[in-house]
Amino acid sequence: MTETTVRVGAAVALRGLRKRFGEVRAVDGVDLLISPGEVVALLGPNGAGKSTTVDMLLGLTRPDEGDVAVFGRGAREAVADGVVGAMLQSGALLDDVTVAEVVGLVAALHREPLPVREALARAGIADLADRRCAKLSGGQKQRVRFALALVGDPDLLVLDEPTVAMDVETRRQFWQSMRAYTATGRTVLFATHYLEEAEEYADRVVLMRAGRVVADGSVAQVRAAVSGRTLRAVVPGAREHDLARLPGVRSVDVRGDRVALTCGDSDTALRALLAAHPAAHDIEIAALGLEDAFLALTGALTGDLTGDLTGDLTGDLTGAPIAALAGEDTDR
Repeated sequence: MTETTVRVGAAVALRGLRKRFGEVRAVDGVDLLISPGEVVALLGPNGAGKSTTVDMLLGLTRPDEGDVAVFGRGAREAVADGVVGAMLQSGALLDDVTVAEVVGLVAALHREPLPVREALARAGIADLADRRCAKLSGGQKQRVRFALALVGDPDLLVLDEPTVAMDVETRRQFWQSMRAYTATGRTVLFATHYLEEAEEYADRVVLMRAGRVVADGSVAQVRAAVSGRTLRAVVPGAREHDLARLPGVRSVDVRGDRVALTCGDSDTALRALLAAHPAAHDIEIAALGLEDAFLALTGALTGDLTGDLTGDLTGDLTGAPIAALAGEDTDR
């Protein structure tokens, strides 16, 4: 396998990526083009291959097959040149140094870094400059990792679950900082489990399942790929197996007495539900949201609706030395 230039005009170009770990096919033929300036969310259930794909993009893992290019460079060359900044799921900070000192240490590894104070300000943590890393909360440590990714002033920023361990207010502040960063026209690829983050901040959503891309498009396109409506209700004594057999129902999610039915025909499903469960109440019917599309396309519910949607959604969309910050991949 050689890392070659696949498409010079693309910020990211992945062609035919495959990676196995023993008998596990972690990534199975991923093709992805990201244009400069795009903000792309990478979604998928645990084990979908997101982190392995990110590792190959960053040159941390070599593909068994396929090609990687970042702004026309091979993955490792792009990282060495400071073109890419990464915020990964883990990576220990030095407890006995201050935030400004640890960012300064990473800045020294880059050819043309941002001033440390500017990197801290962009990450929204200027007030933490003199605090020792051992005194930081989990959310604050994530913000420091964000500053470490920014200090090299990269053209591409790769974020793997960036808001893990952040509380609601810290998440809000983080994305406020991200808005300012993306307003400069930089390219961002972020993996997240928070679907509302993808819906609010991404220009484009790439959905992975079992090592493959099953959907690729705007949030509206991904939602539209799964036709139908969602019927939500409180159904005392609901059993998933029984609900899945109702006419008009394609997939079922049961959480206690609360049920969500993905329906091809919501009128038929509602009549059948009330006939079988006359005590059902608090009934709502709505168009599918991104979460509903995510569950359907990844086969996380009873039904598996992927079908031929991949071709429909992926066909026309073109889209600091990091090893020091990398942790173990937990999403093979």
